[in-house]
Amino acid sequence: MQSNIYHHFHPDEREFVERAAEWIDNAARYHELKLTDFLDPRQAYILNILAARNLDVHIRLDGGSEHSERKRAVIGPDYMDLDNEDMQLSVLSITLEGRKFADLEHGDYMGSILGLGIKRGKIGDIHALADGCHTVVSSEIASYLHLNLTQVHRLHVMTEILPITELQVATPELQSMELTVASLRLDGIASDVYRLSRSKILVPIKAGRCRVNWKVEENPSHALQQGDMISIQGLGRFKVLEMDGITKKGRYRVKVGKFV
Repeated sequence: MQSNIYHHFHPDEREFVERAAEWIDNAARYHELKLTDFLDPRQAYILNILAARNLDVHIRLDGGSEHSERKRAVIGPDYMDLDNEDMQLSVLSITLEGRKFADLEHGDYMGSILGLGIKRGKIGDIHALADGCHTVVSSEIASYLHLNLTQVHRLHVMTEILPITELQVATPELQSMELTVASLRLDGIASDVYRLSRSKILVPIKAGRCRVNWKVEENPSHALQQGDMISIQGLGRFKVLEMDGITKKGRYRVKVGKFV
């Protein structure tokens, strides 16, 4: 791969870019078929960009549902039909013992799964439901999780492996917030969303713990746009839902949705 391709990506993404380029090269030159771990939307975007540069290769992405955020990719030579390839997706159904409802969240389930030594790349979307959770996982680790996951946040749970066709999808809950801000800068909007001072919100941004559309963003003055997804490690995520004009005092009306 030409070295100038790296100019299009953040330095932190170089390792993934190199791996993705190798997958594509192997598919084109050696007719290899590659099934990846789960990719986040930014990684899937990078893979699509690199695959588009090689006409001898195509890819398929699947995460178990139409609106999956995390997806596995299968990469193969252009003559190969990928639609019938087994993406090796399973559903780990987690049910709380003796309780119908509990205040467990996405992070509780993910923390318990990762605590078993599972890598994040083996886990797809996590759907927290009223009486448990449906988690999309790589089929190769489903049995291990079924045998070893017995607690979530100190609550006893039961697990079952289901086919991907039985996945129950949870709709993310957004807390709507209407803001009036002096500019569309990342630090200004984020400080209002998280109710932190401008100086405090600068710390995680400059430390590389902020992502805009799943891409690391270290520039506090980065201008946000409608539809942008912002996440700051330790603080959560929000989405810019609407840009609703400018007030008489020259401030921007912005509607955001904070994931709760």
